[in-house]
Amino acid sequence: MRLAVIPARGGSKRIPRKNIKLFCGKPMIAWSIEAALQSRCFDQVIVSTDDAEIADVARQHGADVPFMRPAELSDDHTGTIPVIRHAIEWFTQQGRTVGQVCCLYATAPFVTAEDLNRGMQVLQGGDCDYAFSVTSYAFPIQRAIRINERGRVEMFNPEHFNTRSQDLEEAFHDAGQFYWGRADAWLQGKQIFSPNALPVLLPRHRVQDIDTPEDWARAEWLFKAMTREG
Repeated sequence: MRLAVIPARGGSKRIPRKNIKLFCGKPMIAWSIEAALQSRCFDQVIVSTDDAEIADVARQHGADVPFMRPAELSDDHTGTIPVIRHAIEWFTQQGRTVGQVCCLYATAPFVTAEDLNRGMQVLQGGDCDYAFSVTSYAFPIQRAIRINERGRVEMFNPEHFNTRSQDLEEAFHDAGQFYWGRADAWLQGKQIFSPNALPVLLPRHRVQDIDTPEDWARAEWLFKAMTREG
């Protein structure tokens, strides 16, 4: 089976109740659930949560919540891989064979069904363990600066001070939306950011981390602007 797992614990600190806070008229998690269902990629779309209210909201919007995530996998330090491994192991114990799993973040309102389909196709067509969303940096990272302990500016790579931007290698970063992976890779805890992963490239205007109230406001502005254009 192909499984979508949406991790959504209840203990968000910087934006309280972030996963179910209303975003452009819907609980934030609803956007991810709807994209997963519309993609028709999955035999089942589940939410892995430790929170009863999040579970209720997830069910209202079409996801399954077949188990409650244990407390030891719901703290601030639990990574993505153990959460996905737990979900796979739960289904295995129920006699279900899981082949491919997509970890889809609950705070990814810009994700589309088409993106998820592309990710599935990349995973299936490539010799890889994972396929995940990435986007390009808007500015050359080789010309990044730091502010040191004396409040002065330093370049990370001063050798590139005179290098033209167009002559520098383009760099990319995790878009923080979804991670397709083979079940055995999740179970073995294989590293996602490695040569065994393939990129699913997204445009920069559809990528926004949502970790602070400022991020949230910017994401809503972008989303509303994109909706009007559509």
